[in-house]
Amino acid sequence: MHKLSEIRQPLILGEKSYGDITNDIVTPIENKAPKGWYILIAISGLVALWGIGNIIYLVSVGIGTWGLNKTVGWAWDITNFVWWVGIGHAGTLISAVLLLFRQRWRMAINRSAEAMTIFAVMMAALFPGIHMGRIWLAYFVFPLPNQFGSLWVNFNSPLLWDVFAISTYFSVSLIFWYVGLIPDFATIRDKVKSPVMKKAYGVLSFGWSGKAKHWNRFEEVSLVLAGLATPLVFSVHSIVSFDFATSIVPGWHTTIFPPYFVSGAVFSGFAMVLTLLLVMRKVMHLEDYITIKHIEYMNI
Repeated sequence: MHKLSEIRQPLILGEKSYGDITNDIVTPIENKAPKGWYILIAISGLVALWGIGNIIYLVSVGIGTWGLNKTVGWAWDITNFVWWVGIGHAGTLISAVLLLFRQRWRMAINRSAEAMTIFAVMMAALFPGIHMGRIWLAYFVFPLPNQFGSLWVNFNSPLLWDVFAISTYFSVSLIFWYVGLIPDFATIRDKVKSPVMKKAYGVLSFGWSGKAKHWNRFEEVSLVLAGLATPLVFSVHSIVSFDFATSIVPGWHTTIFPPYFVSGAVFSGFAMVLTLLLVMRKVMHLEDYITIKHIEYMNI
């Protein structure tokens, strides 16, 4: 028996049981993808091939192709890098900060936001490698022993700080995202009928059985990861802003950039999460789970 608050509105509409929720969420995984899905995947594949072709042309001709020359220090590559890192902030902010503050409404949107963060950071990491001009030497950004004697990374360069910041942020976000998915993988494992899918989700769920001990460990690990991830939300984009703030060019050399970049990243990240959720809410008929209340909370 469920006791609903007389003050707060329910986070899930339709008076659904746990079984109804499981069926609504897991059923699309078992069903065959609609024709529209294949059309969108085909379009996405063509756009990806077009992008790969542009990168090949860029590496062959030179990074001056997108305006990077002596008078333009930050061209298309670093601009895109900052944009992708910015929209990648919302996932960790929604998951980590709202978890620490025990905001239960996050549960309807945190998985999507975390997934957006993972892919956004992966896209962001692509551009500094291309920015080097010789993408096959991208491993030079890591302080690795090499055969060139005293050749080493420049620890005074903000681009190297980006490497450490982005790699740390990506690692923590990936672990946080996957740990949160373990109970979901177990639910899908118990629901699907295909032996192959059941085996695959069984491996992904690490033998989760829903015991009190499992939930206790899950809560502890989630809180620890949230505590680690929360400072990263503010530190990563502060370090990204150093790409510009450490310049000696008048107008760029200023201390306002870190808070300016962080605030802009939070707003742009929330906007991108809302953009994706509004489409998913309509296409996948999730109006009972991603409600107007969730959208209003995201706009506060």
